[in-house]
Amino acid sequence: MSKNYPHDCLIVVADGTQAQLYRNSASDGSLVLKKVGELEPSSLDDDGPAGNRPVESSWQETDEATFAKQLAHHLNQAAHGNRFDQLVLVADPQTLGQIRPSLDKAVNDRLLSEHAKTLTTANDADIVRSLTS
Repeated sequence: MSKNYPHDCLIVVADGTQAQLYRNSASDGSLVLKKVGELEPSSLDDDGPAGNRPVESSWQETDEATFAKQLAHHLNQAAHGNRFDQLVLVADPQTLGQIRPSLDKAVNDRLLSEHAKTLTTANDADIVRSLTS
């Protein structure tokens, strides 16, 4: 079953260490990715993760949770700045679970779909195939 992707919708493909930002350049409901940016963690020691972390959390797990919070903050700012009308969020299950609680209503109102998939190392064709099949 094929899904309908609006022209210029924002597609975020993320994991705990990076996020690739795309826009859909197709205008017929199909999905053609155009990369428009990327995000990487910054100032992890200064920022810290959202919520409480278990004492046994590794530094890597804490850094990944912090990046998830930073990504949610970026999406919240973009939504409040009307920089996107629709959003498709793709992230590994753990990162997706860490992003969700930090998303504002403005982001959730624009969220077309979310996909618990690890696609940050996939090429554009594989991302499109995964999201449209």
